[in-house]
Amino acid sequence: MKNIGVVGLGLIGGSLCKAIKAYTDYDVFGYDIDEAVVYSATEYGAIDAKLTKQSLAGCDLVISALYPAATVSYVKEHLDDFRPGCVILDVCGVKSVVCRGIREVIAGHELTFIGGHPMAGREFSGFAVSDKDLFRNASMILTPFSDTDKAVLNTVSQFVLSLGFERVIDTTPEFHDKMIAYTSQLPHVIASSYVKSPNCQYQLGFTGGSFEDMSRVAKLNEQMWTELFLDNRENLIAEITTMTENLCEIKEALRQSDADKLRSLLKKGRIIKESLSIKDR
Repeated sequence: MKNIGVVGLGLIGGSLCKAIKAYTDYDVFGYDIDEAVVYSATEYGAIDAKLTKQSLAGCDLVISALYPAATVSYVKEHLDDFRPGCVILDVCGVKSVVCRGIREVIAGHELTFIGGHPMAGREFSGFAVSDKDLFRNASMILTPFSDTDKAVLNTVSQFVLSLGFERVIDTTPEFHDKMIAYTSQLPHVIASSYVKSPNCQYQLGFTGGSFEDMSRVAKLNEQMWTELFLDNRENLIAEITTMTENLCEIKEALRQSDADKLRSLLKKGRIIKESLSIKDR
């Protein structure tokens, strides 16, 4: 690979550009709907030039850091602009809807698509908060098709690792979406619900680490997360149902002043969490 195109220069796209320029020798061409962002990225040195139809035709790898529907639309609109043999990688937070949509779009064309999801982020958005080290020690999830060329997949994996990712995990779009409903989407739902307590307005002076940990991701991009939630609604509904059942168990133990039941429920959670810590060592 020599030339890389990045579409969408927000937190993730901007961070990818900065990491590529900092840790590789590739030339980077970037596009964003906001021309001011493209200008900022150029001035910063995160991209070498704006991604145009002409430069797109010379890219070996194109990374889409757009929302799911916009990613599929971009590939469809520029289908004839990609160089034959080009690899397209997306970094959306859901995979099934994107992989299914793009596979239909590129059928019959000499293009390789690999779904991706960097497990890194912040509660802030935009190029201004992007960081070349955002992906340091993070995982990159890849969801290649079963017939994806292994050599191409290996090239993409090695490229990802060169940006600071600690590991690359290959899985299916379906399993990715099932797991992400639990590890990413549910925490955002909980945080958003948590700060809607009437008592939240009085929290100043009464908070510690617990409040910050629970509320941090309530500061989200509602446009993006609405699309992600709806694209993965069945998996997310299942996780919300499980969470609701667990909360109701604790609520019922409190209602009945059942100390033994409450202690047992809390102990079960502690044991599960401690077992995770052991596995992580």
